Amino acid sequence: MNIPFTKMHGCGNDYIYINCFENEIEQPEQLSKTISDRHFGVGGDGIVLICPSENADAKMRMFNADGSEGKMCGNAIRCVAKYVYDNNIAKKDMLKIDTLSGIKFINLQVKDDQMYTATVDMGKASLTPSTIPVLLEEKGALIDFPLQIEETIYNITTVSMGNPHCVLFYEDISSLNLFEIGPKFEHHPLFPESVNTEFIQIENRNTMRMRVWERGSGETLACGTGACAAVVASVLNGYCDKDTDITVKLLGGELSIRYTDNSVFMTGPAKKVFEGMFQW
Repeated sequence: MNIPFTKMHGCGNDYIYINCFENEIEQPEQLSKTISDRHFGVGGDGIVLICPSENADAKMRMFNADGSEGKMCGNAIRCVAKYVYDNNIAKKDMLKIDTLSGIKFINLQVKDDQMYTATVDMGKASLTPSTIPVLLEEKGALIDFPLQIEETIYNITTVSMGNPHCVLFYEDISSLNLFEIGPKFEHHPLFPESVNTEFIQIENRNTMRMRVWERGSGETLACGTGACAAVVASVLNGYCDKDTDITVKLLGGELSIRYTDNSVFMTGPAKKVFEGMFQW
């Protein structure tokens, strides 16, 4: 079976996109593991299926490189919006994309009849441990919460942006060995569905640097929901301000995040890299 695909990325967070308006994909979990391999496949952080939806312009299903299905990806949804617009599936400046975390609204910025950047209404951040989920009897939000891993105490803030996030603050994130420390958070028993972990370095009240260990994928160049969670956690810990555009510098580029009482808004680019055919 030959599967046509489009390789796209948002700030280096790269996925392989498949048009399921025209193609039916069986065993997407196995396909994601195979095609995402950067040596024997196309290479990417996973696959995204762009599917028909009864309630929106399109439905997005995303699978990590290890085959696990994710609920939401902020960088991928911008690429879905670009694909839907550029390929005339829905030629609208405001799109609705259905995800496992609900319908998301995307405001497109268009030039020469192609989308180049977009603002996504990511919805309201959740701090309730049971909805993240976090296995704690405490009912209140975990803000600057001391978590012991082996011999070290880490102060964490947990946030859900439709998927679970654990945010930590450091003076210098460049020297962190994420391949060693990342899995300790991802598979910690505190997080029954595992967790995405963001390591943040505050530059000033409007700017931060971020590295991320994504569950199911390892360290990636960017994570949109992680950038949103990082800004929420930074506001809660007093580093940044609400209702302000915060620049998050990731390894693959920059995102602008605004945290309000009602929602979190993410603005960033989406770029098509190439198209191809994968033999499956």
